Amino acid sequence: MTASQNTFINDQIINDILEKYAKPDVAQIQEVLAKAREMKGLSLEDVAVLMGISEPKQLAELFETANHIKDTIYGKRLVMFAPLYITNLCANECTYCAFRVKNKAIVRRALNQQEIKRETEALIKQGHKRVLLVAGESYPKQGFQYVLDSVRSVYEANFNDDNIRRVNVNVAPLTLDEFKALKAEKIGTYQLFQETYHRDTYKTVHVGGKKMDYDWRVSAMHRAMEAGIDDVGIGVLFGLNDYRYEMLAMMQHIKELENVFGVGPHTISVPRMEPATGSDMSIAPPSPVSDDNFRRIVAILRCAVPYTGIIMSTRESGQMRRDTFALGVSQISAGSRTNPGGYEEEDDISGQFSLGDHRPMDEVIRDVAQMGYVPSFCTGCYRLGRTGQDFMDLAKPGAIKAHCGPNALSSFMEYLNHYASPETYKIGVELVERTIAELEGLPAERARKLVDRVNNGQSDVYC
Repeated sequence: MTASQNTFINDQIINDILEKYAKPDVAQIQEVLAKAREMKGLSLEDVAVLMGISEPKQLAELFETANHIKDTIYGKRLVMFAPLYITNLCANECTYCAFRVKNKAIVRRALNQQEIKRETEALIKQGHKRVLLVAGESYPKQGFQYVLDSVRSVYEANFNDDNIRRVNVNVAPLTLDEFKALKAEKIGTYQLFQETYHRDTYKTVHVGGKKMDYDWRVSAMHRAMEAGIDDVGIGVLFGLNDYRYEMLAMMQHIKELENVFGVGPHTISVPRMEPATGSDMSIAPPSPVSDDNFRRIVAILRCAVPYTGIIMSTRESGQMRRDTFALGVSQISAGSRTNPGGYEEEDDISGQFSLGDHRPMDEVIRDVAQMGYVPSFCTGCYRLGRTGQDFMDLAKPGAIKAHCGPNALSSFMEYLNHYASPETYKIGVELVERTIAELEGLPAERARKLVDRVNNGQSDVYC
């Protein structure tokens, strides 16, 4: 798809639906919640109905429905990852971002390949197995080759014969040939946020650089999937525009990908605007999203796109992250830094945004386990070819849990044996054994066998 061919974000349809379903009645809400429990996805009209919920009882039913869907498809696992910022150089002027080109309040830095390996080693020492490689839209003299070299460096990094097993990438929109080159580096998911789907708002907040081109950005996932990258991740930056509009526009984007490629996004991220050095807008967002509405957003997304992974970053506080586990979140970052070199050096001003959860990895893992969720470091699906349509075919009916549940337990046991503090180890082992005891049939057999193999000295085992 070329940039000029974008017709799938339709303001008129969105505005008409928002007006028609602004005040849904109880029968409409109950009908949509019942439809959501079938786990086949929701229409734009259905999403508008759920956004119109106002009564506490109905909101509680929405939250319970989202929890049921998440538990049915994904179980009690939470996939763990860390962002790795390789450069904060940027040629864009985005008024909400610390990396904007005219911002003189941060220290600019592009890591060389040895520094990237050292940062990766620091993440391996924490126990991480998944990395999200992030860069601003400007690279050193190597150009886009810098990104490709950086992916290789992350995979090559090693600490005590341990390594990163999956590199996901969040970089600026690419050409078809560049996406093909990225695919050749064996990346996992390509992730890109539209920031806002509302054209007038987009124009207002993007005032310089290539990112001013709305259509080039919104069509990036088409080029990525045409290039063979079958796992893509989307999202908006909540706070730039009315969240109700953004939710329906994002649903239009999802429906477009499903119609054209047969699969929707592998992940949806829900970043909410946080203060960023040198950005007045980030301190006073144009359309702030309350905590209550933010929880609603997560729950509605889980109901509307039941198969997708919902990502919650460390932008949010530890408490908000805890609250959203039961509402649909299935992936979280931990121990994160948002500035290049941040895992080796402390720098509180040069990150992309302020963190809400500053806890170290081990503390996050312990907290998650105490809540009864299994931290997962598994990368088995990607390496067994369960991506794109193959993954969706398993995820949509909930069958993926038979693989992901045992794999989560074995990868968590591997973390516990090599990286956990004594307190976290004790809590974690109790959770692993309790979880296996609650499983039945083939998943229980798989889990017991994989965990035993890990405890006998093997690593990186999965089914």
